[in-house]
Amino acid sequence: MRTSPPPLALELAAHPRAVAEVRRAVREHLGVPCGDVQLCVSELLANVILHVGEGAPVSVRVRCPDGEDGPVRVEVGDREPHTWLVARQAGEEEESGRGLLLLDAVALRWGVTPNGHGKTVWCDVPLGPGSG
Repeated sequence: MRTSPPPLALELAAHPRAVAEVRRAVREHLGVPCGDVQLCVSELLANVILHVGEGAPVSVRVRCPDGEDGPVRVEVGDREPHTWLVARQAGEEEESGRGLLLLDAVALRWGVTPNGHGKTVWCDVPLGPGSG
């Protein structure tokens, strides 16, 4: 059984260029192929950019499971308590609107937790074969 690394915790402004930087930081932190985890953090950040606003303060936290089994917990927090996530069916010609459907397909579970200064959207993503 391996010991998990400490959580990755980032505070940043929600900008499109930050998405690639956070994906890279997640990959380096986990040290293993983690395409599904990177996809989830990308989609959650994109939602903040689109629905809360570019430049909004955001926190990203990635916690690894102890041992070989167990999901990776991804948390993206923002300061907008009234902007909630709603999965929708995007039309064939639409270029966006599928992020939460992807999250739902890849994550074991996901949700939104209000806190004293906004909300945190979280998901649990399996790490292992097929998640690269």
